[in-house]
Amino acid sequence: MHELSRSVLSYVRKQDLLRPGDRVGVAVSGGADSVAMLRILLELRAELGIVLSVVHLNHCLRGEESEDDEEFVRQLAARFDLPFFSARRDVKGYAAEKKLSVETAARELRYQYFEGLLRNGEFNRLATAHTVDDQGETVLLKLVRGAGTRGPAGIYPQLSVTRSEEQELSRDELTIIRPLLSVQRDDLEEYLAQIQQPWHEDSTNAQLHHTRNRIRHEILPRLCAEVNPQVRRTLAEVAELARAEEEFWQSEVQRHLSAVWIRNEQGGILCSSLLNELPLALRRRAVRAAAESLGLSLEFKHVEEVLTSFHNTRVVLPHGWGARRVAEKIYFAPSVEAAAKEYQYELPVPGRVEVPEASVAIGANILEAMNQGPSYNPHHLLDARFAEGLLVRNWRAGDRFWPVHSKRPKKVKELLQDRHITGDEKKTWPVIASGKEVVWLRGFGIGRELHTQDGKGIFISEEALEP
Repeated sequence: MHELSRSVLSYVRKQDLLRPGDRVGVAVSGGADSVAMLRILLELRAELGIVLSVVHLNHCLRGEESEDDEEFVRQLAARFDLPFFSARRDVKGYAAEKKLSVETAARELRYQYFEGLLRNGEFNRLATAHTVDDQGETVLLKLVRGAGTRGPAGIYPQLSVTRSEEQELSRDELTIIRPLLSVQRDDLEEYLAQIQQPWHEDSTNAQLHHTRNRIRHEILPRLCAEVNPQVRRTLAEVAELARAEEEFWQSEVQRHLSAVWIRNEQGGILCSSLLNELPLALRRRAVRAAAESLGLSLEFKHVEEVLTSFHNTRVVLPHGWGARRVAEKIYFAPSVEAAAKEYQYELPVPGRVEVPEASVAIGANILEAMNQGPSYNPHHLLDARFAEGLLVRNWRAGDRFWPVHSKRPKKVKELLQDRHITGDEKKTWPVIASGKEVVWLRGFGIGRELHTQDGKGIFISEEALEP
């Protein structure tokens, strides 16, 4: 066994990343790090008792170079007789639609693809090739951007993925793992040279207009040359210490949060008199945890403003939320502008209603037979008894919905989170309600117990409104 493989094996066992019988998808871009990870895991698979597959996502960013990478990885998988999973995503289009940087968009799409494969049961572990160098870059980047106490925790050795409804009874824990977090990039390239394994170099890795590339090629080398030759490993050690601290604080905060925080339909209330009895570190973390329960991520300045606000003054928070201190309580609620995003329209049957808040038009038509109607989908066919009193509105706190292929109803909020629907798009996501019951949810169709069984009913359709 190669010395580097033995080192990775030790780290995998120390972090309990893999166990006998695990089905592991290995994310391979074609670069040195991921190709080395695949070759190391191939060497270790008998020792670990694992089954391997190869996963590749083509980001379609570099034209022919991206195509060559995909074909290279495909042939690498075939060489070792491994199952190959691949997909393509329009990263530039997604970045423009979501107003994200290309790097952030690529990462979101990549992890959506990875998590989808895990939830579909293709495997129960997915390995990514993050190294000590990546860890050092991440910690430094988060520190200079002001990520607070969580920033130094950097990249975690493993990340849990929520199972789908169909997998809830499964004992398999779904995780994304990083088996190379103890290895430096130079060691991986030396290993590949020794075993005569080629790889593909991503030309964008040398482009210095990317912040991470400037850290990788300019800032960290200078720190190594002038401050500490082992700065990458030192930053990685800081991350390991910070993760242990975060694990402790998470349990400590949850132990105190229930005493000082109450959720309600509008948002929530912090009891400042009880909050002030806690040490400052706990006060800060309690405010942050309270906000996170509302889907808000607060920066240090927001937390400080909430803690030091005066009576009847309003603190402006992200995503249209605010906090106002009144006597001994701090109220969290959406601003008037954010609340104005709520809408409600009557849906006649047959008929059509435009919903500008969600940029969609929703129609309802009577079908008398299964073969009628364009784009027919039985999951969009609502039982005819709901023909009167239908309302199209945005979902509200407490709404629940039972998807067709699920074992039980879930909160609409959780269903949208599982689909990575966030921000204003999430707030304005449309449902069709009959009284207090949600009978249709965009992207999910008709509720499990509510669609017709005989091919006759109300056909629900949707079309995008022109901007």
